[in-house]
Amino acid sequence: MTDVSSGERPPARREERRSAAAATAAFWSRPAADVLAALGATPAGLDPADAARRLAARGPSGLGQSHRSSALALLLGQFRSPLVLMLIGAAGLSFAVGSISDAVIILAIVVLSGVLGFWQEHTATRAVERLLALVAVRAQVVRGGATREVPVEALVPGDVVLLSAGSLVPADALVLESKDLHADEAALTGETFPAEKSEGVCAAEAGLAERTCALYFGTHVVSGTARALVVLTGADTEYGHIAGRLQHRPPPSEFEHGVQRFGFMLVRITAALTILIFAAHVFSHRPVLDSFMFALALAVGLVPELLPAIVGVTLAHGARRMARTHVIVKRLAAIENFGSMDVLCSDKTGTLTEGHVTMEGALDLDGAASDEVLRWAAANASFETGMANPIDAAVCAACKLDLSDLHKLDEVPYDFVRKRLSVLVGRRGEAGTVLVTKGALDQVLEVCSGARRAGSTVPLADVRAAIDARFAELSERGLRTLGLAVRELPGPARVGKADERDMTFLGFLAFFDPPKPDIERTIADLRGLGVRLKIVTGDNRRVAAAVARRVGFADPAVLSGPELHTMSDAALVRRAAQIDVFAEVEPNQKERIILALKKAGAVVGYIGDGINDAPALHVADVGISVEGAVDVAKEAAEIVLLKSDLRVLVDGVREGRTTFANTLKYVFITTSANFGNMLSMAGAALFLPFLPLLPKQILLNNFLSDFPAMTIATDRVDPEQVERPRRWDTRAIRTFMLVFGAVSSLFDVLCFGALWWLGADAEHFRSGWFVLSLLTEVLILLVVRTRRPLIRSRPSRAMAIVTAAVAVGSVALLYLPGAHWLGFAALPARYLAAIGALTLGYVAVSEAAKGWFFRHFGSA
Repeated sequence: MTDVSSGERPPARREERRSAAAATAAFWSRPAADVLAALGATPAGLDPADAARRLAARGPSGLGQSHRSSALALLLGQFRSPLVLMLIGAAGLSFAVGSISDAVIILAIVVLSGVLGFWQEHTATRAVERLLALVAVRAQVVRGGATREVPVEALVPGDVVLLSAGSLVPADALVLESKDLHADEAALTGETFPAEKSEGVCAAEAGLAERTCALYFGTHVVSGTARALVVLTGADTEYGHIAGRLQHRPPPSEFEHGVQRFGFMLVRITAALTILIFAAHVFSHRPVLDSFMFALALAVGLVPELLPAIVGVTLAHGARRMARTHVIVKRLAAIENFGSMDVLCSDKTGTLTEGHVTMEGALDLDGAASDEVLRWAAANASFETGMANPIDAAVCAACKLDLSDLHKLDEVPYDFVRKRLSVLVGRRGEAGTVLVTKGALDQVLEVCSGARRAGSTVPLADVRAAIDARFAELSERGLRTLGLAVRELPGPARVGKADERDMTFLGFLAFFDPPKPDIERTIADLRGLGVRLKIVTGDNRRVAAAVARRVGFADPAVLSGPELHTMSDAALVRRAAQIDVFAEVEPNQKERIILALKKAGAVVGYIGDGINDAPALHVADVGISVEGAVDVAKEAAEIVLLKSDLRVLVDGVREGRTTFANTLKYVFITTSANFGNMLSMAGAALFLPFLPLLPKQILLNNFLSDFPAMTIATDRVDPEQVERPRRWDTRAIRTFMLVFGAVSSLFDVLCFGALWWLGADAEHFRSGWFVLSLLTEVLILLVVRTRRPLIRSRPSRAMAIVTAAVAVGSVALLYLPGAHWLGFAALPARYLAAIGALTLGYVAVSEAAKGWFFRHFGSA
């Protein structure tokens, strides 16, 4: 059976894709009926059984599937390191010259190390895939006459999908029906403004931006609704062709940059040491093959070959722990940015507030409750179909009036430019129709010429001051306030945006969204973690300031969208850090605010769930969305909250910092133990009449020391290490390597002297130093894992057990049958006593060095 994840397609699938593509070539230039016939589909959608058959024949349609490594590819990838390949080649030479036992042992250790790395990465990858399935983007599809949700990857050509504002377009599709449909195609065409779409036929030679009847995978709906026929999916789409050529990858995070810088540093050191040691041995007239094997084994010992696996496993383990706190990480590298975040920008609705909007009143111009305002507001809210939202739900819940005499004729959906929603309503048994419009007050007033007051219509100019005063008074109370207007029409059955004119303003719709009960404590906890919250909202400054005061901002500094518009980028960078509330913000200004905060030196998180949040989510250091967000926001985010609650975020920040701290433990351990041991070994080899360790013993030491490192992901982290944001510091790591490498080398020299003084021959010397080297390498893990004194911080149970097992095993190995195959000899008691004393001394000196280091590099 062919593994879909490997990216290979069986002949049957390739043939079906070719025939489908031929039947739907230039589909935008053919009548919908012809395309439906070519795909064997109907406007009512596919039968579920037919869709399942097509999916089985074609395979999943997601682009990501083709890039997922198969288990075999992941296993082979463990052996693609140049050092490992050279080691395998050297083992082959050993076979050729008759050193069969050495070659077998070296190859066995290489294979076991590769299998160990594969198991770690494979387990981590599959665990992350299961988490990502929880927040997979789904599409509304019509099958068997019923609407259902399916993962985007399960769509097949011939499916009929339903789209509305905020939906990601899940495939290249032909518009069958639409209403005021606009799509953002900037990712494909570079056009700034949304493209208007409608059913029809375009020229076959029309460019991408001119195909007004076609929708494309990777774009999203800005406004309106549509029923569309899926024509091309996955790699066959326009976006798929581009992605296939460019192999898009998200830009590396600061954490990934840090790992790369650390890797390059070690590569330079390793290359220099390897060349110098090999040259020195050759000039000393030692056997070339032995010298090469020794230098290569030293290089392998210095390079942290399990670093990618350890980092991946630690991040995956952190992702699983974060999932238990209802935080799903879509991109593992985002965990570090999450932990480093020191500014969080958030809207107020649903995060600071309950998100369950209640209607406080439908009021006329004088602020009195009005059944007329409530009735027309309920008609608008109950008949609109563009986008489900809490405002309309609150209006419908508040209205107990009978609307059975009204019926819907047409609709002009909401968009983020007009900020209005209009519904054309007919009255049964009466001539004429009523266009009912509700939306942001200023946008409603701009299409009004009059206002209803005391039963009569007066010019808007006469009451505009009273309207503004009433709006200000409601806003100061923290009420979100919309406007409502109507227009009597002679009887058209359809309306458009142009009909929103000469309307009569009826009154206000006031809503209240209460703050969450424990939000003040949550914000205080974020501040305690070094994360400053900033509110970014489209609401007017009075409402935003009132809500900010309710949630714990004593005297919030407010900057409005109009003020921001007149401010230069340089001035915004200086002001942004001082502002608590950005109010009356336009969608494009959110991105500008995030960029200004980043330029000011902050690591910025942005939490958003709407269409207009996508640009800000993209530019933030860590984009955060919620499970109930629109598709485009959830897709743009790197982290998705399964609960729209900042308390979840507090727990997630702690887990992110825990994961980062555990990752750095491995880096510190690798630099201190490996560098010190390899440096000592290189130096000793130049002065001893024999090799201080055989190549196979170096590789065995490196292999055994990896076992405790594998448990780092399970380790506890001291509370003080998650109190403040932390960032990757290559300078601190380099200093740590030099300091602790020197400590390690000092005790290696003492060990050499003790073994020489005790009269050790080559086998006893190697056995003694092998034990000391391994003991110090696993014990430094217990020292470095905490900034506290060793006895005041307990490691995880797994780490304690594995570390003890390796420590005991390193000694027991010398006394096992067959130890001579590895070049070991049983050590007399006086040797073990000397090694034990040196080990205790090493731990004590390392503890002292640790205290000095963290006093000078407290942020590391």
